Amino acid sequence: MNTTTTTTPATANGHRPPGSGQPARRRKPLRSYLEAYAFLGLLILTFAFFSLWPKTADTFLSAANLQVLIGGSTAIAIVALGSLVPLVCNEWDLSIGANAGLSSICVAIALTNGVSVPVAILIGLGVGLVVGTVNALLVTRLRVNAVITTLGVSIILAGVITLNTHGQGVSGNMPAEFTAFGTETWLGIPGTAYALAAVTALVYYLLCQTPYGRYLYAMGSSRSAAQLVGIRTRLILATSFVMGGALCGLGGVLLVARSGGADPRVGDLLTLPALAAAFLSAAAIKPGRYNVFGTLVAVYFLAVLNSGLSLAGAEDYITSFVNGGALIIGVALAVRLGSNQRTT
Repeated sequence: MNTTTTTTPATANGHRPPGSGQPARRRKPLRSYLEAYAFLGLLILTFAFFSLWPKTADTFLSAANLQVLIGGSTAIAIVALGSLVPLVCNEWDLSIGANAGLSSICVAIALTNGVSVPVAILIGLGVGLVVGTVNALLVTRLRVNAVITTLGVSIILAGVITLNTHGQGVSGNMPAEFTAFGTETWLGIPGTAYALAAVTALVYYLLCQTPYGRYLYAMGSSRSAAQLVGIRTRLILATSFVMGGALCGLGGVLLVARSGGADPRVGDLLTLPALAAAFLSAAAIKPGRYNVFGTLVAVYFLAVLNSGLSLAGAEDYITSFVNGGALIIGVALAVRLGSNQRTT
């Protein structure tokens, strides 16, 4: 008895037919890898450039500068992650810097008045939560545009900061164990970097490993489609602002631990680089999609670039050019890569 084997075109070229239960793996084209890791490569090249450039070679690779570069960027990174959570569903939070600034002021005032460290930390986190909750209620209940809401809230917070500080920094006898966490190193790595690693892991798990994160990304793709499949979009959006606010509060706590005080102007210095990093995340690791590790790549790219330029003797206004340009480029890339993802 002869048996014949019928070979379909699908199996002849190594692919299983549809419905076989084991779909064939499709290899990513080289272009996809280049898009995903080009920004990371740019970070490495920038780091190498300032390490070898005669103007900065002697100081850029010093242990002191690297510790400042890593430790000094942790608060910005956490605030950027705070802005990332609502940004995933295409909502901007412009109050992130003012939120972190007010939290730092409240923590510093509490510590200088003898409040214990745990309570002061809870105060900082509580301030962030309150601001995030106010944003959430205004956006979801009163239906005010998120950009207008958070811009207005940031202006109000700036007034609250001025009212409580009269434009003066807050410093004093900070508890040694609190400032030690911000200034000392463990195994050569600043203590605040460990806090950033923990927050990064938490936000990554939330966005990439839970239904909540999938809901956020679904809302970012199409809010109306998300509603049609039963996602409670108003609740999800509200919690994104609340969680983003809590992360900004934590960023304010780390600012005080790092500097031993609070600067009333720090909010203005945080907003632009944090937002730029969040938007630039769509150009790294997962092109066209705001993501956690892309945010960290963007944060440290801006940190390396600004540090190198500063060591080279560049004027202070150059930093504004870099951060502003990065924000514009980040938004443009997010739109371009996002449209490419939808058409493929």
